[in-house]
Amino acid sequence: MPEEPGWIRDGLSAPRFAPYLAKADGDFTRASALYWWNVEVSAAFYPALHCLELALRNGLHRTLATAFDREDWWRVAPLRPDGVGKLAEARRKLTVRGRPHTPDDLVANLSLGFWVSTLSSAYDRTLWVPHLHRAFAFYRGKRRDLHADLRTVLLFRNRIMHHEPIHHRHLWKDHETILRVLGYLVPELAGELKTYDRVPEVLRQRPGR
Repeated sequence: MPEEPGWIRDGLSAPRFAPYLAKADGDFTRASALYWWNVEVSAAFYPALHCLELALRNGLHRTLATAFDREDWWRVAPLRPDGVGKLAEARRKLTVRGRPHTPDDLVANLSLGFWVSTLSSAYDRTLWVPHLHRAFAFYRGKRRDLHADLRTVLLFRNRIMHHEPIHHRHLWKDHETILRVLGYLVPELAGELKTYDRVPEVLRQRPGR
């Protein structure tokens, strides 16, 4: 087997490059093409993930602020210990940055995982049934199916943000899921996104197709 290029050894590390090399049957040229395509398609997904995360955060926040008649609804909402912990982490980050703990700042610093967790079975009777279903004005399905979609998006998003391989996934399906869930929240934004969305174009450029 030929020696690996220096940019792999010194910049990426052999273990990180190994999945691409395995997919390419040990061919460094093909593995390199797949690696850089993985980088490109990961970047192409950013606008869709960006739109969905913001729409989800803002939609759930607005709904809960209205339901509890206060911007800092988390002070009275029946959050579970893990949710309280995520709020504490958001406050800690604001403190480290010297930022005030205003509702807007806290909402902006809560993780996607926090927002997805509010749609789990743990909150079915306390948040979903009385309140959160209203955030998804264009959804008529079951909470568990919506939560499953968002859990899939969350795990996919985390793989991208941690620079992990996504080339092995059914990326057309991932793309469809993101757009579909965004449409449940703000269909107009989903339509606007399509103007700038490069995912289909990049998917068609996959090397070795």
